[in-house]
Amino acid sequence: MSICLISSVFLMMISLSLFLNSMVFIFQDLVIFIEWEILTLNSSSIVMTILMDWMSLLFMSFVLLISSVVIFYSAEYMSGDYNINRFIILVLLFVLSMMFLIISPNLISILLGWDGLGLVSYCLVIYYQNVKSYNAGMITALSNRIGDVALLMAIAWMLNFGSWNYIFYLECMKNSLEMEVICVMVILAGMTKSAQIPFSSWLPAAMAAPTPVSALVHSSTLVTAGVYLLIRFNILMTDNMCGKFLLIIGCLTMFMAGLGANFEFDLKKIIALSTLSQLGLMMSILAMGFPLLAYYHLLTHALFKALLFMCAGAVIHNMMNFQDIRFMGNLVNQMPLTVSCMNIANLALCGTPFLAGFYSKDLILEIVSLSYLNSIIFILYFLSTGLTVCYSLRLVYYSMIGDFNTFSMHPMNDEGWIMLKGMLGLVFLAIMGGSMLSWMIFPTPVMICLPLILKLLALIVSILGAWIGYEISKVNLVWDSNSLKFYFYITYFGSMWFMPILSTKFVSYIFLKMGYFVIKNIDQGWSEMLGGQGAYKVFSMSSSNNEIIQFNNLKIYLLSFVMWLIILIFFVYLI
Repeated sequence: MSICLISSVFLMMISLSLFLNSMVFIFQDLVIFIEWEILTLNSSSIVMTILMDWMSLLFMSFVLLISSVVIFYSAEYMSGDYNINRFIILVLLFVLSMMFLIISPNLISILLGWDGLGLVSYCLVIYYQNVKSYNAGMITALSNRIGDVALLMAIAWMLNFGSWNYIFYLECMKNSLEMEVICVMVILAGMTKSAQIPFSSWLPAAMAAPTPVSALVHSSTLVTAGVYLLIRFNILMTDNMCGKFLLIIGCLTMFMAGLGANFEFDLKKIIALSTLSQLGLMMSILAMGFPLLAYYHLLTHALFKALLFMCAGAVIHNMMNFQDIRFMGNLVNQMPLTVSCMNIANLALCGTPFLAGFYSKDLILEIVSLSYLNSIIFILYFLSTGLTVCYSLRLVYYSMIGDFNTFSMHPMNDEGWIMLKGMLGLVFLAIMGGSMLSWMIFPTPVMICLPLILKLLALIVSILGAWIGYEISKVNLVWDSNSLKFYFYITYFGSMWFMPILSTKFVSYIFLKMGYFVIKNIDQGWSEMLGGQGAYKVFSMSSSNNEIIQFNNLKIYLLSFVMWLIILIFFVYLI
């Protein structure tokens, strides 16, 4: 019995029990607070509060389910690793931190889970110990520290209310100055954790982690922590500038990530940018005042995105760690089962009718069509939906069909049975999960009445996106666009609007340049000339001159002796 199997079974059992409990909580409309008094000293008590409602139980159930499948999958994917036990323990610590974050109605205990996620994610990103992983881990950790500081400032500001259990104060906070400050801080924390503009560059960089970690982190844990926190704080964001600001940022992130994925050739980075796009969608619909829809999309997205990452991991594993989609091709004949799972996940991501992604995405787009919005936000929503289908079809075109584009001796097969069992477990949920959740979360059927063109707009945009995705995948078009005349535009769109450069060189370049200037001109320059080295040169020159005078010329020595005697006699005479 390996650690992978034991952990996987244990997590699956807890997940199932939490899921059943969440159903009871939904149908009976229950909320339970559990208060555990850790310490009491002179009438001051330290109390750990746990919030159990259908939202926290259902989310925990999904996180544990995906963790269970990912750990089971890791048994084969990480089989060549001597330290697999350490890897599994890190993943379990990561899941534990997420649990703390989900069940906390208290900002202090949220910080415990929040910082736990940041710390363990750094350890997992640098798991393959090389320079690229270290750089990725550093940008991940430092980007998330900004949000941690914002959360600490929100904790300090909560002192105005006498307790850190924010859930009790949301209603009475609504129209006060404290609310504005706390709202801004929490939104900043959520934006860094969920990688919204301008903190987006860490998310594709975090792909340096092993693929099972990516499947867990980028589907249901780290990146969704920010969205989950903002869902809890959603009362503060209605009818004020914070909500409008978050709406614009979410829409821009969604558009930017969708555009960037169409210029990317790294398989894992394409899926990471797709995650970023979906996070933008969750943030923007949350800012519009629909937290339940954001939560619903968060859960359905977790299912098919974990599956998509696991399929990508199987492909990379069998291609001897190649990640460039230009080296793939004809995978449908080489790995039919894996490719079938990948296609289902891709179609769910595109919002194909009656798969998991359709129920949440279509509902969100219809609510957007129904809402009172300006044209820019409306266009960005539907354009981003088209771009999602566009990069998904491009991925299929490059990797699954056509000719085999690399050397012919790859041992490509579908015989990784442990990985396949893990993937097939999630395929069922990627097909059925959306409808099951819809019946649970929205027990009353919702009828959204729209004109025919608006009702069909999401479908039209998706078909148009698929066609454009096919067209831009043709090799001659890509070859032309990579020529020097379009180089700047391709670099601009492909590098997420220069955001990685802004997050790295822009932040550190000036300070590194100043440090170099200080060291060269002051520390190793003038301070040496006027300090130690300068004094050393003066004294050594003086002593060498003195030596020349004293040892090499008797006349000068005698003359100076006579001069000294005259001066001495003169002084004696004066006295």
